[in-house]
Amino acid sequence: MQKDNLLLLDSGGQYLDGTTDVTRTVALGMPSADMVHDFTLVLKGHIALAKAMFPLNTCGMRLDTLARAPLWQECKDFKHGTGHGVGCFGNVHEGPNRISSGGSTYGFKPNMVTSIEPGYYKENAYGIRIENLYYTKETVQNSGFLEFAPLTLVPIDKRLIDEYLLDAGERDWLNAYHRKVYSSLAACVNDDEKKWLKESCSPL
Repeated sequence: MQKDNLLLLDSGGQYLDGTTDVTRTVALGMPSADMVHDFTLVLKGHIALAKAMFPLNTCGMRLDTLARAPLWQECKDFKHGTGHGVGCFGNVHEGPNRISSGGSTYGFKPNMVTSIEPGYYKENAYGIRIENLYYTKETVQNSGFLEFAPLTLVPIDKRLIDEYLLDAGERDWLNAYHRKVYSSLAACVNDDEKKWLKESCSPL
């Protein structure tokens, strides 16, 4: 690990009531302007897919572009899949659902668990990925449409966000996500941890 660089931590575990898979990128010291810019592009892609509403049986190939579009606008991309199914106390990567640019033709149905994990990797410099697990549920507006609901509750490092690159809807999504993280976890941690959690989840 190097000072003033990024730490990408892909973590998870097997539990009797489920399997976790989460990635966070955190700043070690003072991040560069390029790091902040690229992290924000990845975050915009994550949010775009996380807040999407789509018809029942939509396949992953049709959703993949949502997470890549902010990077594509600057001729950037990542070479791994955008998301994968996750087993319950089984395989971390488990079908049939998948989100990627090719081969992901199975249509999403309610109550499927999937990761959303766009990234960007600048050669010989730094790597960025933001990964949450979500499950699909029917939207309130239309029973023929699905949306993603978050299962992962871990703060996203705000030191790496250029909030001027976020539109109002993206800021609202991030603030709502952090409110959910704090309200769900605050009672489970000690006072010092709660202080850190409150700051990490404070609104932009």
